Amino acid sequence: MNFIEVNKISQMYKSKIGQIEVLENINFSVQDNEFISIIGPSGCGKTTLLRVIGGLLKPTHGEILIKGRTVDEARKNKEFGFVFQNPVLLPWRTVLGNVRLPLEIIGINSSPREKMNGRIMELLALVGIIDFKDNYPHQLSGGMQQRAAIARALSFNPSILLMDEPFGALDEITRDRMVLELLRIWESAKHTIVFVTHSIREAVLLSDKIVILSKRPAEIIGILKVDLPRPRKTSLRYTEEFLSLTKKAHGLLDDGN
Repeated sequence: MNFIEVNKISQMYKSKIGQIEVLENINFSVQDNEFISIIGPSGCGKTTLLRVIGGLLKPTHGEILIKGRTVDEARKNKEFGFVFQNPVLLPWRTVLGNVRLPLEIIGINSSPREKMNGRIMELLALVGIIDFKDNYPHQLSGGMQQRAAIARALSFNPSILLMDEPFGALDEITRDRMVLELLRIWESAKHTIVFVTHSIREAVLLSDKIVILSKRPAEIIGILKVDLPRPRKTSLRYTEEFLSLTKKAHGLLDDGN
């Protein structure tokens, strides 16, 4: 059984000029603990597809199955953690308070507080900001805010992490550092990740597989398997194998647009 199945997904919106088709007959699967990136032209529907997978949007046609179950069942079982480009941290809460928030909302707060705080401290250590647990968001850099957002998304141990350009607003140096941190976190925690990005190089460095979309209405124009050895470092970007994969991805995008 595939961990995630995206079956014949199409998505349309109503507008003042009529129906706008965003996604058209999207089909692919994701395996357990796999890291999948979705790339495509700006405005093609990458974020829409991610929101459909996570149950934030209901598709016009088709279905999403999570471990053979519907998205609604998966959401009730708290299978999804979300990380967006904007960390959306509550300014009046400390890092510890922000990361603890999902546990309070879903009622895990009723368990022994020491156990809950222990889980949060483990996550803050995992993402590298345990020394800043008592800081407020305005006291953190952009990269540290995203680390807190990742810890918050992992707080209730979801099996799937959905990430929508989480490093898009960061400068290049911080972005490179966060990419390596995400690889380290994923290799430690082994969640299934679906990652939206505009960067082909970022997708190749991170992923086991890359889903490449055409311009709107988005169709899949290629699924690129990334057979690069792990663990990965940024120096991998200068190897012949890496450059060959980025060239293939660019070629598919050019052909599809």
